[in-house]
Amino acid sequence: MNPASSEHDSNFGWSHLLQQGDAITLCVALILLTMSILSWFIIISRFINLYRMKPFIKEIHLFWKKSAWQDGLTAFTNQDTNPFYQIANHAHVILQEQQMGANHPKQIPLSNQIPQEDWLSSRLKGELDQIIGQIQKGLAVLASTGATAPFIGLFGTVWGIYHALMTIGSSGSASLDQVAGPIGEALVMTGLGLAVAIPAVLGYNALSKANKDVVQHLRRFTDDLHTFLTQHERM
Repeated sequence: MNPASSEHDSNFGWSHLLQQGDAITLCVALILLTMSILSWFIIISRFINLYRMKPFIKEIHLFWKKSAWQDGLTAFTNQDTNPFYQIANHAHVILQEQQMGANHPKQIPLSNQIPQEDWLSSRLKGELDQIIGQIQKGLAVLASTGATAPFIGLFGTVWGIYHALMTIGSSGSASLDQVAGPIGEALVMTGLGLAVAIPAVLGYNALSKANKDVVQHLRRFTDDLHTFLTQHERM
């Protein structure tokens, strides 16, 4: 390998960025690297969670085939992480609280002064919103990364060009040797910003679509639970 060529190549790209970049340049690169690692962590972990959640959807049919409420709850596996079990169990707890309040008329809690159907609907909606929030956790980070990473990279590009102009102004020469390093630094920042933003945007869109399917099943199951419990109490 030609030593002159190796020395010339070192004035471009990553080598110049690490060796000659100032505090602002390195800070921008560190921010983009952190955003990239965080984005990939969210994408991978969220898809793993969604993959693990697929068997839970099939267990809904097993729940409705049971003849008793407790038997239906035992149809759900991995109850600590199963959102369908959490909603069904939460509904069961709500009814138990209502019944305990009805058995002690002298100490009627405020919740028992609300019509049972409205109270059940409100509590189920609150539990559902909390579960949906957990499922959609991290999407805001991906959206923010996809929206801001190109501009952070652009800032690094502008800063690199500024360095190139300062080099030309101080040396009085616009030769390639004088401006190659800063221009290479600017191009690296542009590519790094796009490399961070594109996976974040694609991951956000894919996760939003997958989350939407799960949320639809959760909402349908919650509505069916509400209908069953309110009709059952009227009988």
